[in-house]
Amino acid sequence: MIKKFLAAMALSVVLMFGGEVEAADYYSAIYQTVNRYNGNEVECDWITRAILYASSEYQVDPILITSIMEAESEFNFHARSSVGAVGLMQLMPSTAAGLGVNPHNPLENIVGGTIYIKNQLARFKDWGVYSVTDAVAAYNAGPGAVEKHGGVPNYSETVNYVIKVAGNYKNLLTLIQS
Repeated sequence: MIKKFLAAMALSVVLMFGGEVEAADYYSAIYQTVNRYNGNEVECDWITRAILYASSEYQVDPILITSIMEAESEFNFHARSSVGAVGLMQLMPSTAAGLGVNPHNPLENIVGGTIYIKNQLARFKDWGVYSVTDAVAAYNAGPGAVEKHGGVPNYSETVNYVIKVAGNYKNLLTLIQS
C-alpha cells in the first residue's frame, strides 16, 4: 500500500516538474503549510521563499522539499534532535560539513537539505517506480541502509517517516489543486 501511494507521489513529482503549476500556486500552498506551524508572517514568508530559492537553484520539487521539512522540523528554525540533527531540515553536523554548509544558518540548512535529497534522488533514480520513495527513505535512514535492504528498510521510524512525507506531499498537492 505504501509503495502504491508513493509511486503516485513520484509521478506527481514528474508531472509537477513539467511547469504545469505557476509559482504563485507553489508560494501560496507552501506558505499556508508553514503558517500552520509558525504564525509569524515574516518567518513564514522567509521560509517559503527559501524553499522556492533552493528548489529553483538545485532543481528539486519544492513540494518535496516542503514535505520533508515539515516532517523533519515542522518549520522550526531552532529544531534539534536527540541524535544531534540541526535546523529546519534536521541535518547532522557531519552531513552538513560534507555538503559544505553550516547547519545553524537557516538558508544554508535548507540549501544543504535540498542538495542532500537531490543527491538521494540521483542515487536512486534507476531503482524504478519507487525511486523517490527510496530517496526519501535514504534522507531518513541513510543511503547505505536503503541499498542494504533493497528499498525502504523495515525500520519503524523510517517506514513512518516515509508515510509522513507522503501525507505531507498529498496535503500540499491538495492545496495547489484547489
